[in-house]
Order: sequence, then C-alpha cells, then structure tokens
Amino acid sequence: MPAAPLVDLSPVLRLALLALVVAALPLGWVWLRQRGKDTGSRIAALTALTLFLTFDLIVFGSFTRLTDSGLGCPDWPGCYGEASPIGAGAEIHAEQTAMPSGPVTFTKAWIEMVHRYLAMTLGVLILVTAAVSWVERRRLPHSPWWPTATLAWVVVQGLFGKYTVTLKLYPAIVTLHLLGGMLLLAMLVAQHDTWRGRRLALAPGLTRAAAVVAALVWLQVALGGWVSTNYAVLACTGFPQCSGQWWPPMNFAEGFTLLRELGRADHGGFLSFQALVGVHMVHRLFALALFVALGGLAWRLWRAPGAVHRRYAVALAGLALWQFASGLSNVVLDWPIFAALAHSGGAAALVAVTTSLLARAGRGPSRPAADVAARGAA
Repeated sequence: MPAAPLVDLSPVLRLALLALVVAALPLGWVWLRQRGKDTGSRIAALTALTLFLTFDLIVFGSFTRLTDSGLGCPDWPGCYGEASPIGAGAEIHAEQTAMPSGPVTFTKAWIEMVHRYLAMTLGVLILVTAAVSWVERRRLPHSPWWPTATLAWVVVQGLFGKYTVTLKLYPAIVTLHLLGGMLLLAMLVAQHDTWRGRRLALAPGLTRAAAVVAALVWLQVALGGWVSTNYAVLACTGFPQCSGQWWPPMNFAEGFTLLRELGRADHGGFLSFQALVGVHMVHRLFALALFVALGGLAWRLWRAPGAVHRRYAVALAGLALWQFASGLSNVVLDWPIFAALAHSGGAAALVAVTTSLLARAGRGPSRPAADVAARGAA
C-alpha cells in the first residue's frame, strides 16, 4: 500500500457534514410522524428508529467483515485522506491494479466507507436524542443520563472502529468492536422500553432464569465473534461431528490467546490449524448449551400467565431455531454469506429480546403521567 498515515483527520469536517445531511432525513421523518405529540413520544420514536438502524449497522458490519472489506480504506476516518472513495480513486486504482484480490479495491472501499457513514449517522441521531433529553428534562418522566451514557458509548465504539483499521484487524479489537455494537443495541433497547414505560410481571425465579440465559447469550456472542475474526468457521466440516471426529485434535491455549495478531500465535509463528479447531468446537459446544437454555426459558415463559409472556416465549424459541439453522448452514454449505449474515442478525436479535425481557421485568412502576404533566407545567 502507498505510504500514508493510518490516522488522517483532514476529512473530518466533510464527513461530519455528510453525517448531518444523512441524519436529517430520519430526524425529519420522526418529527413529521410525531407532530402534535409530546416530547417524550418523539424521543421514544427517535430511539426506536435508532435502535432499528443499529441492528442494521451490526448486520452490515458483519457484511463488511465477511467480504474482507475491513481494510478497504486502510486509514481512518476517511479513505486515503478523502471523504469518499471517489476522491481516493487514484490510490485505490493503484492498489487494485497491483493486487486485484487484495484488501483494497473499489468495491471494498465503498463497503467500508458506507459502514462508516452509517456509524456516523447513528452518532448524530444519538447526539440529538441526548441533547433534547437534557433540554426537555423537566418535561420528561426519565433521567437524561441514560441517552448520555449511550452517547458516551458511541464514542468508545468509534475508537474501536479506529483501532480495527490501524491495528490491521487485530482479533481482540475486532471482537470488542462487535461486542460494543451489541452493547449499544442493548442500551437502546433498554432505553426504548424505559421511554415507553413498559413493565412485565415476572416471578423472581423466572427473572433469574432470564438473567442466566442473557449471560449465556453474551458469552456465545463473544465466542462467535472470536470464531469469525479468526476465520475459524470452516475449521470443522460436517455435523454433528467435526471433520468425521467427535473430539478432534485441538489447541485451546493457542486458540484463545487474546493478545496476538491475526493469523499469528503468541510466539510469532502462524496460528496452528488445531487452534482454529479448538475455537470452533468451543463455540459449537456452548451453542448446544445455549440452545437448551433458550428452550427451557421459552417453555417457562409459555406457561406463565399473560399474552406478553407467550410472545417472548415464541420469540426466544424462534430465534433458537433460527440460530441453529443458520449456524448449521454455515458449516455444511461452506460459509455462504447469506447464512453468515442471518446468523449475525439472529445473535443481535437474541441480545435485543433478552435485554428487553430483563429491562421490563426489573423496573418498578413509572411515575404517574399526571405528575409528569404537573412538572412540565411548573
């Protein structure tokens, strides 16, 4: 690649202006749809839209990784110091000519930059939500600190995105970036349920079971991210056996060494195939445990009184089957991109559903609407 700084802030103003222009579209749509309603309803609608776009961004981030586009623009935050691949056409053309299947091509550059544009647009939407929450805090039933914490986490996510590029897809950073996106999704889900004042009566034992399942979901997401970032999806072929063996040779210590470069072991040599098999098998075994746990929680929710409980039960059972089918398709169909994206989307949906279940069960009653209105009048 041409000698260029890994961090070039010269296109920041142009990128910020582009993010403002793009974010104006969903902001205008929300405000028009919610005209005549109170500020709380507008913020709730904006949070719902931001939540939807965050889910889309997580899936598109998986698409960026699966198409090897993470280094499509090898600097940050722009592309060869430009706000778009159009301005960097000469540099990209030179790289693509020298290595047509390399990390830098026009297609990969556009995929990477679209991912960054979406992330910046989300940042603007969350910034607006936090700003309005502070300005209108006396009229709102909930504290503005929740959207403020969400905004702070977006900044952290931006740093993870930066180091994903500058550290050349360092597996630990890429996995943390994935988990950070999931955490942002979870924060928005909890925030949305808070704005809507939604509550759900769960028995204490059922709440604890939901918390355990949610913890297993997060652990499995982390393991799945580690499999993906180390390209260990096809380390095992066939199912239920791994390449014709129930317990193939594995190197767990090498596979789960966190501080190492992509494809390298901690001693500097190449990562062994046995390490990749170990990473894959741990994810596969924990998937079985999570599948059983999701089924058990869904059954208990189904038996609990109330239509809302049953909706959560159907959602959890359906997502468990979706994840099984998409994960199996990745193995037996040699990792087709549609199955990989379906698996990533299913993981994000599981995080959202379990977070919503816990957020609605763990909150006390909302303050009466009359009290909120009185505060606003005062």
